[in-house]
Amino acid sequence: MSVWSSLPWWQYALIAVLFCWSGFVRSGLGFGGAALALPMMLLVIDDPILFVPAVALQLLLFSSLNLATRLHLVDWGYLLRLCTWLVIPVAAGLFGLLNLPGPVLSMFVYATTLAYGVLYVLDRLVQSRSTVSDVLLLGIGGYASGVSLTGAPLIAAVAARGLAPERLRDTLFVLWIVLVLVKLSTFALAGISFQWPLALATLPFAATGHVLGLKMHKRILAGGRRSVHRAIGAGLCVVSVVGIWSAVPAVLVWIASL
Repeated sequence: MSVWSSLPWWQYALIAVLFCWSGFVRSGLGFGGAALALPMMLLVIDDPILFVPAVALQLLLFSSLNLATRLHLVDWGYLLRLCTWLVIPVAAGLFGLLNLPGPVLSMFVYATTLAYGVLYVLDRLVQSRSTVSDVLLLGIGGYASGVSLTGAPLIAAVAARGLAPERLRDTLFVLWIVLVLVKLSTFALAGISFQWPLALATLPFAATGHVLGLKMHKRILAGGRRSVHRAIGAGLCVVSVVGIWSAVPAVLVWIASL
């Protein structure tokens, strides 16, 4: 029996809301649709492999829609440099995704998201101020993106230092498309299901979130960033702490078996 056919109705409803949230964050911030939604999804079913393909497919679709009339704003030269720097850490992350057990991957997602949540609450967004910090953030962000698509805020921090503000969001959308294509190709080669039923069933909810997120983006541009980020950060902290607490026993069992 498929895991999806055995869920109670309220879990279906919760998954739909979370995909709406994913679309909302993705279009509102320009990044983080997976990083800020995946931890909540893992509280429903503790297995990233079940959610990441569907989230990746939707990211591919909506990022492409955002870029349809804005390709002229993409900084292709800087995008190529970012891709070059990310090759090794993303490849390492993909190896971890295919080989680490689900609870360990979930713990990684929760710990990463908790760090984001704390920074958002304190209004201390991740920033890069030197070449050394660029390399460090791209290394960690690339690995996190390979494992679970949660490295976007770290990569965006580096891009914010090297790109003009009007080019940042659209250049990052192209980068997310590249990373998603690499991840989906790896899934195909490894024989991992793309979870098409989940991706298609939740598409209307992700689309609704996408439209609402565009409105939030206008608010952020108008100066409402601080209150939005603090509210998101508080929610992420609560979810991540609950997730870490629930994942600890399984991770300890895995460590003991090594």
